[in-house]
Amino acid sequence: MRGPAAIPAQLANRALAREASLRARLAAHAGSSFSIVSGPARMTFVIDAGGMLDQAASDVVPSLVLTIRALDIPTLLHDPARFDEFVRADGDAALAATLKEMSSTLPWFVERMFGDAFGAIAGQRLADAGRSLLGLPEYAATRLGANAGSYARDEVRLVASAADITAFGDDIRELESRVDALGERIDRITARVR
Repeated sequence: MRGPAAIPAQLANRALAREASLRARLAAHAGSSFSIVSGPARMTFVIDAGGMLDQAASDVVPSLVLTIRALDIPTLLHDPARFDEFVRADGDAALAATLKEMSSTLPWFVERMFGDAFGAIAGQRLADAGRSLLGLPEYAATRLGANAGSYARDEVRLVASAADITAFGDDIRELESRVDALGERIDRITARVR
């Protein structure tokens, strides 16, 4: 069966072929299916008795749906430990937990595939470079946000600095005490007039 999930299933199965423990974890969910959804793209896989993946038929209702925004995919691939932050899992909680645990091995799979294709040293270097590139969008967004905030605070003075906020708080407290003192004077004058 050919379709959008066929090639990812083949790549996953190639990595799983050497990993008996991971296949055993998946085999515990034999017959279950899961979909990965990102925007309009959807790939649905079914787990066989040997813990391997196959593209599911188009009419299969998945046991689990994993949803991730396309913009979050590079960051998740860079740091799979942030699975819960970027992936919404709806359905089979046990299968979701297994896939989450297995996602932490994804960088290792990539390193191994690069090592097989290019040799151990070059493969490791390519995997490290790829991991750095995957982290670039989040790094750039963080730096851009920090720089925009700094610019707004320091250059354009759109945002108050910590010193400005402290001074403003001091001014409010002084104004409150002056208003209280004025209120007491008004009360004394009112008492005298009566």
